[in-house]
Amino acid sequence: MMSEVIQVQNDQEVQAAIDRTAQALAGGKVVIFPTETVYGVGACVTQAEAMERLRRLKDRQSGTKPFSVHIGDKTDANLYVNRMPPLAERLIRKAWPGPLAIVLPVEDPAATPIAQVIGAENLHEVFHKNTIGLRCPDDPVTTPALAAVRTPVVAASANRPGNAPPTLARDAIAELDGQVDLIIDGGTTRYTKPSTIVQILVDGSWKLLRSGVLDERAIRRLVSTTILFVCSGNTCRSPMAEAIARQLLAKKLGVREDELESRGYVVMSAGSFAMPGTRATAAAVEALRAEGLDLSGHRSRPLTVELIHQADLILTMGRSHTAAVTALAPSAASKVRNLRPDGDIEDPIGGDVQVYRELSQSLRKLIERQLPALLV
Repeated sequence: MMSEVIQVQNDQEVQAAIDRTAQALAGGKVVIFPTETVYGVGACVTQAEAMERLRRLKDRQSGTKPFSVHIGDKTDANLYVNRMPPLAERLIRKAWPGPLAIVLPVEDPAATPIAQVIGAENLHEVFHKNTIGLRCPDDPVTTPALAAVRTPVVAASANRPGNAPPTLARDAIAELDGQVDLIIDGGTTRYTKPSTIVQILVDGSWKLLRSGVLDERAIRRLVSTTILFVCSGNTCRSPMAEAIARQLLAKKLGVREDELESRGYVVMSAGSFAMPGTRATAAAVEALRAEGLDLSGHRSRPLTVELIHQADLILTMGRSHTAAVTALAPSAASKVRNLRPDGDIEDPIGGDVQVYRELSQSLRKLIERQLPALLV
């Protein structure tokens, strides 16, 4: 018997395809669906017959090579872990929905919220050696369909073992027609290459299991939280704030300052009117020396579009600096804010060391209030 094929060629056909996909998966059918990377074939873990058919298609014995759980709402990831690692939170927030699968450590699968949904007898379908692979695809049909299914759906690429993953529905049909119940034809996939797979280790670090749409460089950017302080010349206020923030973050995390980047935190500063390579003012250097901070090696850098896009959070010394950021990159408006919410931090240029010491204390208090936003 041939598989049912639904073609999605326009917006009017999307909702019908969403409803049919969700209905089929929840009803124990094996379904081929598009993602932004390749076509996948999946089944609901609580449907024993469908899972057995999926294992036969992919030549996988139960409890051996695991399938990844595909979710339609990225917040559902918390159902599958006892505690979400910070690096995973960052990846989920920045990359999902998208072409990234994340393998997470799970201390006790039976104690996860999802265990209550699927039952102890189905834990082996989603967990493997105290890990779980999660994927939140970005497709107009598949993503909302997965969100509509109340129990977990696992999937793999829609090809026989050893063959290339299909990026066209017709290739999946040629290979698996009659072996699945429903095929959603959404045309050519957006990226036409597999998703990237990253594993988060028990110690909180990560490793790249498979490079795909996202390469290692892209993952390194995603796992980092980059904080950018902005003033005018980048010779006193913003470099002082940068140094103080690094010190506070390191203390909060219990690491050395030179270990911050390996823990996923990058702190920088720039000036909206800065000339590149200028040293920090002598008074700024002197004021921070008493706090165990060394600004002698600082060199100013101009504010650029690239720096703005690289940053996850931009803290400015005043409203003019906020305006400078949004003028260069209007899309950055949601991640830029004044460090002092009720006004500007005055430029201390020309003041004596005592003025800079008072500025340092003020910056420290303001940054301490921002720590919850920095530790994300």
